[in-house]
Parts: sequence; structure tokens; C-alpha cells
Amino acid sequence: MNNYNYATILFVFFGLTNLINGQEILTVEEAVQIALENNYQIKIAANELQIDEVSVSVGNAGMLPQVGLNLIDNNSVQYLSQTRSDGSVVERDNAKNNSLNYGIAMDWTLFDGLRMFADYEQLKETQKLGEAQLKQVILNKVGEVMITYFDLVQQKQQLTALDSTIIISEQRVDLAYNRFTIGKASKLEVLNAQVDLNTDETLMQRQKELYVNTKVQLNEYLARDLKIDFEVVPEIFVDQALQLPELETLVAKENPTLQVEQINKRISELELKQTRALRYPTIFASTGYNFGRTESSLGFTTNSNSRGWNYGFGASLNVFDGFNQNRNEKIAKIQIENTEVAIAQRTQELMSLVNTTYQTYLTNISLIELEGKNEAIAQENMEITVEKYRIGIIPTIEFRTAQLNYINAKVRHSNAKFQAKLSEIILKQLAGNLVL
Repeated sequence: MNNYNYATILFVFFGLTNLINGQEILTVEEAVQIALENNYQIKIAANELQIDEVSVSVGNAGMLPQVGLNLIDNNSVQYLSQTRSDGSVVERDNAKNNSLNYGIAMDWTLFDGLRMFADYEQLKETQKLGEAQLKQVILNKVGEVMITYFDLVQQKQQLTALDSTIIISEQRVDLAYNRFTIGKASKLEVLNAQVDLNTDETLMQRQKELYVNTKVQLNEYLARDLKIDFEVVPEIFVDQALQLPELETLVAKENPTLQVEQINKRISELELKQTRALRYPTIFASTGYNFGRTESSLGFTTNSNSRGWNYGFGASLNVFDGFNQNRNEKIAKIQIENTEVAIAQRTQELMSLVNTTYQTYLTNISLIELEGKNEAIAQENMEITVEKYRIGIIPTIEFRTAQLNYINAKVRHSNAKFQAKLSEIILKQLAGNLVL
């Protein structure tokens, strides 16, 4: 029977068993989908990206005019006394005066050394930065979900192995007791068998505790009720077709951490343009339409009204600022150099990590086959040992050794598959291509 048919039978049997138990069978695809919809950190990163997207506008970059309405209404009640040129004196108590001005005004920066265009490009790059950061968060969270999920699969396999060894230990206790009752074994053999059974049951309880706690951790990553119970698929399948040259190419193009460094370099270049723009004059225009009315209880003019346009142009230019302009431009250039160094450093770190992880991946792939053979040998040895012990031709310690070799071989085989899957997930994370 080939591995595919064997895995299919296991999956069907496992599914029927859990259907009877009434537990949900959670696939890794479903777990990832739930995480993408519910995970809190992904939601926060997505909202921050929306803020960056909304911020990308020509108005936010200062390219559009500013228009405002204004209304000023001043009133006063005073005691007034006036001495006129002819020597007469006029006095009035409770004299009322008021003035009303309202209108619309517009201010527009026409030229600022092209700084507004650099501002607009910076807003676009900030949006790209948010996209790369969201991608990084998604890759990290999906990776955490997948690693935790396959850890559960491995733990489930270890539970199955421990269950098998407990059955064997129970058979051993029964055989030892039967041999003791007919006088072919000592009480010590029965006690040793019982102690080993208790040890196996203790390991089972510890493994069950770890399994339940890991389920809680996965539910936390999925941002759902921590008490939801579920079962995982019975087997781990590893993508054994990964190639190092393809991974290195993907890292250079798709790795979000490297993309963040590259975007930071472009932002630094735009900041240099913004600083250089201060060397040029700023030209602005203003216009508006105003209405005015004044009333006075005493004076030569008791009432006046006005309305009309106003407009004008202006310009400003920094002539000397204590050499701050030169200093700021030098700082901006150094910051660009730092981003270039950061890109080179990050690239080297990522390539080193890809190469070392790929070597680990290859080792784990080979260990899957080796540990699979070891498990088959240990199983056959265990079966022979059980029969020999049944007829009483081997000592207890040899039986226990064969039993431990069998359980350890199953655990190592399961762990080899999990470690290979872990390496696969990390490699795909680094390549920015973690797909199911």
C-alpha cells in the first residue's frame, strides 16, 4: 500500500472517530483562515494601513488651496464725550457701537521648491510601508498558527504512541502476574512491570496536559473562545520540493522585512528633497470677498457699509539661517547612507538564515526516511520481544528495553516530520511566500 492510500485511510478513520465523539476536526487551512479574520494584531496592522491609505491625498501634501469663512461681530455700549474743532462738547451716555465683518478667504501656496510633490510621494511610500508591515504581521501570525497546529499533530501522534506502549505494559503486567501465579516468575517481576506501567501512565498524563495547553494557545492565536475543543488531522505532510536558488530569489524580491528597509531608503531620499526645497522661494497667493458694516451713535459717520474683493501675492526666501540648511542636507545624506547599509546588512542576514535553515530542512527530510525505517525495525523487534516474553525466554529488562526503543523510535519519527515541516514554514516565511 503506498503512503498516499495509507494516509487517506488514516484520515477517514480519524474523521469517523471524531465525528462519533462530536468534536470539530480543524484543518490547518481553516485555522489560518480564522486567524486572518480574527487575530487582533492583524486587525490592528490592517487598520493602520487604512490610515496610511486615507492619508495619501494631494490636499494632505499641501497642493490644494485653503479656503475659510470668517465672521466677526463686535458690539459696545459706552459713555462718550467729544470736543469738536469748534469748541463744542457733545456727550452721550449708553452710546451703542457695532461692527460686523464677514467673508470668504483663500490662501494657496503656488511654489515651495517642489516640496509638496516630495510630500505626496512620501505619503505614497508610507502607504507601501504599511502594506509591507501588514504582510510581515500576516506572515508571522500565519506561521505561528501553522507551527502550533503541526505541533498539535505531533503531540497527537505521541499520545497514540504512548497509548500503544501502555497497552503493551498492561499486557506485560498480566503476563508477569500469570507467570507469578503458576510459579514461573517472582513477585519482583510483577512489581517491576507495575512500576513501568505507572511510569508510562504518568508520561501519558503529562503529554495530555501539554496537548490541552497547546490547544488553548492555538485558540488564542485564532482569537476565539479558548475553551473550544477540536481535533487535528492525523498526519504531517512536508513539501520536499523546495530549492535554495528559488528561495534566495524570492527573499530578495518578496521578503517584507527587506522591503521595509528598501522603502525606508526611498523615504530618506524624499526627505533630502524636502530639505533641499527650502533653498528655493515660497510663492503664495491670497484672495477673498468681504462684507463690512459699522454703526456708531456718536460721530461724523454714524453708519457705513462696504463689500468687495481683495487679492494679493507674496514670496519668502530664506537668505541665511546660520548654515542650518547645509547641516540639514548633510544629515539627510548620511541617513540615506545608513539605509543603504541597513539594506546590505538585512540582505546578508536573511540570506544567511535561508542557507542555514535550508540545510536544516534537508537534514530533517533525510531524517524522516531514516527514522521511518527505525520505527519499522523497532516495531518488528517489539513484536518479537513480546512473543519471547510470553513464552518466558527473555528477561524483564530486555522486554522494557525493546518497549522503550519502540516508543522512542515512534516519537523520533514524528518529531523528524514536525521539524522538517517547521523548516519548511520558516523558509516560506523568509521568502514571503507562505501559502498552503
